[in-house]
Amino acid sequence: MTIDIKKAQDVYKDAGESVIFTTLMLKRQDLKTEKDAIAEFSDMSNSIINSMRIRDPEAQAHIAWGFGSDAWDHLFPDAPKPKELENFKEIKGPKYTAVSTPGDIFIHVRSKKMAVCYELMDQFMGILRPITTVEDETHGFRYIEGRAIIGFIDGTENPAGIDSMDYTLIDNKEDPEFENGSYAFAQKYIHNMEAWKKLKTEDQEKAIGRHKFSDRELPDEEKLPNAHNVASKDEEGGVEHKIVRMNVPFSDPAKDITGTYFIGYSKDFAITNRMLTNMFTKSDRLLDFSTPITGNLFFIPSKTTLEKIADGDY
Repeated sequence: MTIDIKKAQDVYKDAGESVIFTTLMLKRQDLKTEKDAIAEFSDMSNSIINSMRIRDPEAQAHIAWGFGSDAWDHLFPDAPKPKELENFKEIKGPKYTAVSTPGDIFIHVRSKKMAVCYELMDQFMGILRPITTVEDETHGFRYIEGRAIIGFIDGTENPAGIDSMDYTLIDNKEDPEFENGSYAFAQKYIHNMEAWKKLKTEDQEKAIGRHKFSDRELPDEEKLPNAHNVASKDEEGGVEHKIVRMNVPFSDPAKDITGTYFIGYSKDFAITNRMLTNMFTKSDRLLDFSTPITGNLFFIPSKTTLEKIADGDY
């Protein structure tokens, strides 16, 4: 395994204080114009963020961006394709469905300052706006104590720090053409916060599988059979498999719209897909209060692959 963090985009655990998730669709009006713009963006995106880090190092800006399956086929029909890149197939459970929605280009920007997120996205869209339309744009924030919007500590089981690269970056044995790339699954949920808040704390804890204040895991006999930390696990082959996940709160309080934007980075989308399948087939208790309204899979290229795109090699 020869993964190299220096050649990877920012696909590790860092939810940021302020976050912008943007999903774009290619206009598909002029392929040459679109390929030229994507080549320019592949070339310039790293320079833009490096410049921002010099301008405001304390803001800790990070970015990951990539392509959906249809976009890859459209832009690079004669190039190799990441092995697991395909359109996400919806998952129908007995009660709830993980929907599949369109997405060609995905951008995940986070920083300690929303002004920095704005500046980065403004520069990015100066290149991309002429060739795209906006499918979704979501502005997220860090909630109190880094908790999820439902009040529980988020990401306790995440791989930490540099160890997360073992779970997110493709190595040369898995897909050598796309070494140091990653898969990103994005899913936007709307919560029924009124119903959730009506639950007693102990019932919320049974639904999540952890204590709300201390974040300690509940004994198995105290959890619901479909508690979130039970239903969302992938234990294929008797081994627990991990991804790097970030749950980012968003809200329009005056409109009574509050939700969570879930982003999961992995070197193997099959792991994420099994987690989702478990959640929806087991009717994860959290889904009684959370409705997915988007769901799409993207490939996040390494800097090496972006250089090839910039040079027109794809």
